[in-house]
Amino acid sequence: SARVLLRRYGVVFKALLGRENTVPAWQVLLPVYRRLEARGDIRGGRFVAGQYGEQFALPEAVEALRKLKDAPDNEIVALSAADPLNLQGVILPGAKLPALPSNRLLLEGGVPLALLAGKEAQFLKEVADERRWELHNRLLRRSLPPQLRAYL
Repeated sequence: SARVLLRRYGVVFKALLGRENTVPAWQVLLPVYRRLEARGDIRGGRFVAGQYGEQFALPEAVEALRKLKDAPDNEIVALSAADPLNLQGVILPGAKLPALPSNRLLLEGGVPLALLAGKEAQFLKEVADERRWELHNRLLRRSLPPQLRAYL
C-alpha cells in the first residue's frame, strides 16, 4: 500500500493519510518509504510547503512540481469531493469538504476557488460578478454548448 499511495498522490506525508481510511499507520509506512529512498527508488525532502515531518515523492512527481512552480496556471478544474485529489482542509486552506459524490470543489491554478456542499455553493475567493454564473455552473456540472460560449 506504500507504493499505491505514491502512485496515487506522487508525494506522500503524514497529513495526507487523513484522507485515507484503509491504509496502515504512518509509523508502519515510514520504514518502507525510508528503505525505498535508501535504494534510490523515491526521493525524500520537503515538497509541500506548510507540512511538517518527512515527505517522500516519486522522481517524476518532483520534476512535475518543479515545472509547475515556474509555469503560471489559471486552468479551472472541478473535482468531486470523493476524488482522492480533494485535499481541501488537508493541505489546502479551509475546512475539510466531506467526501460525498454530490459535493464538489473548484480549483483555479491549484488554488481553491469555490465549493459545493449539499446544494449550497460557496466562493472561497473574491470573484467578479461576470464570472460567478460560469463558475457556479461548473460546480453544478452544467456546461454550455460551444456555439453559445462565443457570446460570453
